[in-house]
Amino acid sequence: MRILKVCYTYYPFVEMGGPPVKVRAIAEHLVQRGNRVTVLTARYGDTRGTEVRELGGVEVVYLRSWFRYRTVTINPGAVRFLRRRVREFDVAHIYGFYDLLGPLASFYCRRSGVPYALELLGMFEPIGRSLAKKRVYHALLGRSLIRHAACVVATSERERGTLVAGGVPAERIALRRNGVDLRQFAALPPPGGFRRSWGIGAAERMLLFVGRIVWVKGLDVLLRAFAGLAYNGARLVLAGPQERDGYRELLEREVERLGLGDRVVFTGPLFGEAKLSALVDADVVVLPSRSESFGNVAVEAACCGVPVVVSDQCGVAPYVKDRAGLVVPLEADAVRKALFELLSDEALRERFRAGALAAAQALSWDEPVAQLEGLYRELLGSRRRRVAA
Repeated sequence: MRILKVCYTYYPFVEMGGPPVKVRAIAEHLVQRGNRVTVLTARYGDTRGTEVRELGGVEVVYLRSWFRYRTVTINPGAVRFLRRRVREFDVAHIYGFYDLLGPLASFYCRRSGVPYALELLGMFEPIGRSLAKKRVYHALLGRSLIRHAACVVATSERERGTLVAGGVPAERIALRRNGVDLRQFAALPPPGGFRRSWGIGAAERMLLFVGRIVWVKGLDVLLRAFAGLAYNGARLVLAGPQERDGYRELLEREVERLGLGDRVVFTGPLFGEAKLSALVDADVVVLPSRSESFGNVAVEAACCGVPVVVSDQCGVAPYVKDRAGLVVPLEADAVRKALFELLSDEALRERFRAGALAAAQALSWDEPVAQLEGLYRELLGSRRRRVAA
């Protein structure tokens, strides 16, 4: 099959979080299964025109961005590409929601009769910042983008429920979990490197959060939980890019108010080897999100044999519960209790370390990509039947 993937960000622009990593993994696995894949995406940080590269067997079309505001970019080359080439493809898959590339691709797919799957990356629910702007987007572009999709992909039962509650017909939703690229964890860095870099002693217990420093991740709850943790010698590391919404500054004020001092470390974003080094050195990885369609970092922690504590608002929760870690309500007391239990019970940590590795092996991309390929074939079959009629 010839498959077009449209995403507002793609490797190597990994500062936008999980989407570029996920879309790259899916695209490359589809190529390995004999498909031809093209990714249409935006490029950040320079003024060159459209650039076409091949990465891992995938044709990647990087569009010049005239303007960028968070995930929204203006890419004049997109119209030119879609006019000329969209008819080449059997199916398309659009990732994300609050951007302009997706609606533009949707328009040209509809005009050319190319069916598209839509994967909202957990963005459907208008929560967090800029609620008024998000509601305007829903009204002007979002509803049409969803309505004309041949199907909408949900990565967990939780996300599926959110979509149904928001008016997406259940029969149009395809459930496909996320996966993890196990190749990234075949050769882990030796332990101790991250701790030495940040002055964290070998005897200290290290709690780690990895992700965007934004309100939806529940880090204010995590700080309150950590402040009341009755365990000496624990450090909390918050690793991830901040956004210009004042949330990191709020967290820093909360650290001061709670008297946590240097017990909390903000590292900024970590990628590649630096991120792996942090995971390897962690005793527990924490994901206390208010809303998380899946939560790949919990699976990445499992690949490193690190137990996790995740909130019950994370789609990944059923995959790790009592196998790789603990699932708790998003409440400071519940998070605190789970952290204390893991830190103080060595036997429990060892059981979860063993379970984490087994859980990670079961969460590779092989099954979900095969499922996705089957979904594309269904969409292509429906297209051919419509043409024949």
